[in-house]
Amino acid sequence: MVKRRKAGRRTSGIRRKGSARYRHPEPDPRLIVQTLKTQGVPVAFDAVAAILGVTGERPLRSLRRQLQRMAVSGRLLINRKKEYCLLEKIDAVTGIVSAHSDGFGFLIPDAGDIDIYLPYQEMRQLLNGDRVAVRVDGTGRGGKPSGTVVEILERGMHTAVGHYQREHGVGYVVESGRSPHHFIIPDHHRGGAKAGELVKLEITEYPSRDREAQGKIVKVLGDPADPGMLTEVAIEQFDIPTEWPAAALEAAGEFGDRVRDEEKRGREDLRDLPLITIDGADARDFDDAVFAAPAGEGWRLVVAIADVSHYVRSGTPLDVEARKRGTSVYFPDRVVPMLPESLSNGICSLNPDVDRLCLVCDMRVDATGKVTRSRFYRGLMRSAARLTYSEVDRLNRGVDKGGQHFELLPHIKNLHGVFRALLSARRRRGALDLDLPEVRIEIDDGGRVERLVPLARNDAHRLIEECMIAANVQAGNYMRRHRLPTLFRVHDGPEEDRFEDMRSLMQAIGIKVADQARTNPKQLNRVLQQIAGRPDYSVLAIAVLRSLSQALYQPVNIGHFGLGLTTYTHFTSPIRRYPDLLVHRGIGHLLDGGKPGAFEFDLQSMEQAGKSCSMLERRAEQATRQVEARFKCVYMRDRLGEVLPGVVTGVTHFGLFITLADLYVEGLVHVTSLGNDYYHCEHGGLRMTGERTGVSFGLGDSVMVRVLRVDVEQAKIDLALVDR
Repeated sequence: MVKRRKAGRRTSGIRRKGSARYRHPEPDPRLIVQTLKTQGVPVAFDAVAAILGVTGERPLRSLRRQLQRMAVSGRLLINRKKEYCLLEKIDAVTGIVSAHSDGFGFLIPDAGDIDIYLPYQEMRQLLNGDRVAVRVDGTGRGGKPSGTVVEILERGMHTAVGHYQREHGVGYVVESGRSPHHFIIPDHHRGGAKAGELVKLEITEYPSRDREAQGKIVKVLGDPADPGMLTEVAIEQFDIPTEWPAAALEAAGEFGDRVRDEEKRGREDLRDLPLITIDGADARDFDDAVFAAPAGEGWRLVVAIADVSHYVRSGTPLDVEARKRGTSVYFPDRVVPMLPESLSNGICSLNPDVDRLCLVCDMRVDATGKVTRSRFYRGLMRSAARLTYSEVDRLNRGVDKGGQHFELLPHIKNLHGVFRALLSARRRRGALDLDLPEVRIEIDDGGRVERLVPLARNDAHRLIEECMIAANVQAGNYMRRHRLPTLFRVHDGPEEDRFEDMRSLMQAIGIKVADQARTNPKQLNRVLQQIAGRPDYSVLAIAVLRSLSQALYQPVNIGHFGLGLTTYTHFTSPIRRYPDLLVHRGIGHLLDGGKPGAFEFDLQSMEQAGKSCSMLERRAEQATRQVEARFKCVYMRDRLGEVLPGVVTGVTHFGLFITLADLYVEGLVHVTSLGNDYYHCEHGGLRMTGERTGVSFGLGDSVMVRVLRVDVEQAKIDLALVDR
């Protein structure tokens, strides 16, 4: 067997079993809350420590950390006298600030309640993303409750990206995005920036009610018109790491580009098995390969995954950097990988015709799509071919007879056979079928947007998806069966308020949504089947999507509502997702005969890892959405004045949102451009009707619009109706 390095000492934020950090346990938050309730008044730190009987330097530091975390999370409030208060006693609501470009903002409550309006005078002291406590004291914009800031719990920004400007001898930066804020830049902190350039600043003073924020320029990004600047801005705004420390690059370089003979020992040799990779045409890292063959009344399905855990050992410089990133980030013009390219595109990637190390899930699938047994083992493989989704689809449909890879057709047919069985099982359990339209942004060599290409999913996409789901389920079952701490990919059912909003929308168009749809995905899938084929399908499907909870990583398994599964984890993409790498380490620990109690991560450290990975996943999603929206605006800027077909996909009190046909780009027809009339929203936002003329616009209506204005910075497109 290949020797496995013993767990190294703790070098990062994930706590491991036996860590010295646990010598002085932190008091239970529930005990702290109960103590404050018993006192009935705000309590200073020294008094809290005395009541709890905490003494000594280290225990006191531990208590202070716990209280600070509880304040940041909104369970407590630290008042201006540095006393700890229970929020329930001061009628405060905690949440995250969402700033608007017009100067006002909203508090998004932690409890998921209705947003609270924050007027301009309150927003002067706040930045987008701040965690604050607010007291509701009236009614504001749109009839929403209005609030006053009680306390700023945690600042959401420490850096900002924007345009450097100078006026009357004063330098300042206007933050990029839909919620621009001004930061005064003293001349000795301008960092050589010139007016008009994009810069990154470090916030040195936060705003108050009567003072602008101040900053120090730490990086000059360059001319806003430079190719690639849209992505560069997002990378800096979201603090996505792009540089590799020398130690990580040195470690990656030591592996070379070939598997060494000693690394092959003790592994099952699969090199004669025609495993193939199936990915998009532009993919560069291949972490999964598949093979299927008839077996009895069903199939043998082999899913081989790159054995990244062999190369990226826990606690090493490579591991520290991978954990810091959490995931690869895929922008239209570049990829920011979780691992150095010598690993992600090299020795870890299952490239064709070269030996590669893999971790294998070997399954038996019966004719109904049920996995009757599975086995995990370390393997040695050699990919028979690198295929694309379109190639596999054409081969399966008989379009490419005699073409490249035609000799693999029998194996592709076998894969389609097991896919059909797995698909039938998926339909029986009622997994949600949300097939929302997507578009690929194609960038030319000069960094300019060449075209927007609608993406169509075919059976090859679904084939790989079902094979990966099957392996992920078996990985989760394997870890759960052995009671080993791991990260499950969990997805709770819809939250009640959001579910009722979606239900009202559906019932307004005559579609009934059963009570059971909130707990049974099969019932919710029936709703999706009823709206399929409608011109407003995308907006209705998005309404269903928004009613759902967000999927996340955690060690406590609650199942996956969207997939209709009781157990699910991420095992199949360790090159680009850190949770998968943690799952691989757990499986490797068990394959080596390790016991749960001897695993380097316990439940608490896995919980910490899950929170970090979930946060980093959201960061990547927000960054890519921002860049994609701006690239679409850049493309539409060249189509100013054109008349294009579209569909009404949103109705609000301020206008109609139109999605342009085939481009899947959304713009706004403002209510003031609809004609000289008073327009009112009706039927819960399904339709807008003119009070005097009776002219009406509703979801799903086909319209022709002219492109009036494009604001790339704020990712806004203004449209005007041309003909009805």
